[in-house]
Amino acid sequence: MPHRPAPTPNRGARAARLLAATAGSAVLGALLLGTATPALAATPERPAARAAARAETPATVTVTGSGSASAAPDLAILSVGVEVAKPTAKEAMAAQSTAAEALLAVLREEGIEDRDIRTDSLSLTPVYTQTTGGESKVTGYQASQTFSVKVRDLDRTGQVIGAVNEATGDAGRVNGVVFDVADPTALRAKAREAAYRDAYDKASQHARLSGHRLGRLVSLSEGDSLRPGHGALPSMPADEPSVPLAPGEIEEQVTVSAVYELL
Repeated sequence: MPHRPAPTPNRGARAARLLAATAGSAVLGALLLGTATPALAATPERPAARAAARAETPATVTVTGSGSASAAPDLAILSVGVEVAKPTAKEAMAAQSTAAEALLAVLREEGIEDRDIRTDSLSLTPVYTQTTGGESKVTGYQASQTFSVKVRDLDRTGQVIGAVNEATGDAGRVNGVVFDVADPTALRAKAREAAYRDAYDKASQHARLSGHRLGRLVSLSEGDSLRPGHGALPSMPADEPSVPLAPGEIEEQVTVSAVYELL
């Protein structure tokens, strides 16, 4: 049997290196292919993902609701004061002080507490007269003071006004009267409930008209409350013992803005 020579060491080493290189190339190719495939496959899905996100965003409806509630007033707020004119500023202020003291004294006699009497304004202004030459000349000074007075017994409001005029004479002024409720919390709560129901009913109707169902409340905000219809009285003559008044009702108005989902 003929004897085959053993492979030389150099030939065996070259074969091993070739085999390792071939295996490494295959592994590297597989890695590159596996890495690139998801990126390439994800590219066509991006528009679909955006469309799905848009589909998940629900439609909404925004409505404004208004509500009101009425109640009989239990408080009258008077604007009263004194006003005098004298040749000098000192005389005007002195006369104004005397008239104001008489006004405050009669208010206390009528049972008005000090906490319900507040000075709103105090002024001293010159009085000008037009001369024959067309110039304006200071001929005196006018001093005035106004007070805000809360009358908590409505039945005595007219009597208080008459007493003020009687005590202050020609210097007395009654600028107006406003009827109100001492604590508007309950009245405002009723108006708020009515405003919310109004907003909900409007949103429900919009949902039906658009072929949807009303979903959850997204946001709710409340506007400023309003109390219209305050009354006012002109100045009364000093010899009027009492003034007839008609308090009527106090109305509180509330508005809300609501956003609902449409399903």
